[in-house]
Amino acid sequence: MTQETPADKAKMPKCPKCNKEVYFAEKVSSLGKDWHRPCLRCEKCNKTLSSGGHAEHQGKPYCNKPCYSALFGPGGFGHGGTESHKY
Repeated sequence: MTQETPADKAKMPKCPKCNKEVYFAEKVSSLGKDWHRPCLRCEKCNKTLSSGGHAEHQGKPYCNKPCYSALFGPGGFGHGGTESHKY
């Protein structure tokens, strides 16, 4: 059994959401960073997201519909299919 050294610990990526180390078995890569699977959530509605299956705004993940469309899509009623999701 090998002992983890401080150098090994320094190489571990940190989750951008919780700032804890992300181990290989639990990581999901998105937005150029490694996340814990439960930490990759929509900033608005908190829905769990899949790698590559979401939108991004200023480095933060959002579900494509309705959150990203409603927050950052074209304005006006009915645009982007978000008429029932007004924030």
